[in-house]
Amino acid sequence: MSPDKANIFNDLLQQLGVRHTDSYSAQRFRSMPFPTLYGLTKLMQEYGICSQGLRLSDKTEIRQASPPFIAGTSAGFVIVTSITTDTIGYLTHGVAESAPIDDFLRVFDGNLLLPFPAPDAVEPSYGRHHALEIAAKAKRVTLWIAVAFLFLYLFVSNRIYAHASTVILTLLDLGGLYISYLLLQKSLNIHNSAADKVCGVIQSGGCDDVLSTPAAKFFGLFGWSEVGFAYFSVSLAGLLIFPQWIGYLALCDVCCLPFSFWSVWYQKYRAHRWCTLCLSVQLTLWLLFFTYLAGGWFAGIFPMRIQLLVLIASYATVLLGVNALLPKFDNITSDDNEQP
Repeated sequence: MSPDKANIFNDLLQQLGVRHTDSYSAQRFRSMPFPTLYGLTKLMQEYGICSQGLRLSDKTEIRQASPPFIAGTSAGFVIVTSITTDTIGYLTHGVAESAPIDDFLRVFDGNLLLPFPAPDAVEPSYGRHHALEIAAKAKRVTLWIAVAFLFLYLFVSNRIYAHASTVILTLLDLGGLYISYLLLQKSLNIHNSAADKVCGVIQSGGCDDVLSTPAAKFFGLFGWSEVGFAYFSVSLAGLLIFPQWIGYLALCDVCCLPFSFWSVWYQKYRAHRWCTLCLSVQLTLWLLFFTYLAGGWFAGIFPMRIQLLVLIASYATVLLGVNALLPKFDNITSDDNEQP
């Protein structure tokens, strides 16, 4: 889920069927002067939504309330979306969950906020915001079309397709880049259902536990997810744009292999937890090595030329750039995850 959608206000508007735009509503939620239920009540009034706060002395009376509404729990506020005889369905940080009603009542603190949207409830200046949102989506689509065109052009014009090993290298770099992207989202606490599914293959919650350890940062400065993202993105770009440098790409991959032994050792003997995404990165590095080896791409590495230094500088530049940008995204997600 994108940062703009990861807040309780946008989720509530969605459940109520109130027309709104994700970006504007998320911005208004983040800028509330009072980050409390009172502040949320005042914000809803701008959209034409009245509300009533209740404190239930008998928590079982929640069965009588009509979803959707906001309920307080020991872990924060959630949006109750359905109530049956046996279960309660709810949204927490944009994720749909359900629990036996007795379990939910144990964590329910008795506080409710019941929204009552008017028939014409809508985001202020919705038409203008909606047009801007469409334009923003069009820009993203155009970007992806341009990226796909450039990828196909380089893939064909530089004859990457002509050798089985270079085709496999391209696929492995794409796979490593995607895995590193999921790890980056994990490090920013951005929910991604695909990342959660992969992480649960070996050990549920293992990725979060390993990423929270001090060893998740390279020299305490760069997250390993940042390092992986920089490595695979530059390797993919180098292969597509400068395929004649493939020997140096192979050499850089060899230099990364010792890290895979340390990573597995640390997870097994120090963290005592397994990060499936981390292990997938290590596996990808070894698959790259064997593909470079099978393709005979280690030949001609010596004598080393200035191109190797350019490649190393490219890795460093992208790593430093990603590291500089991540705190901005971290601030956004931190604000969005604050519940009133």
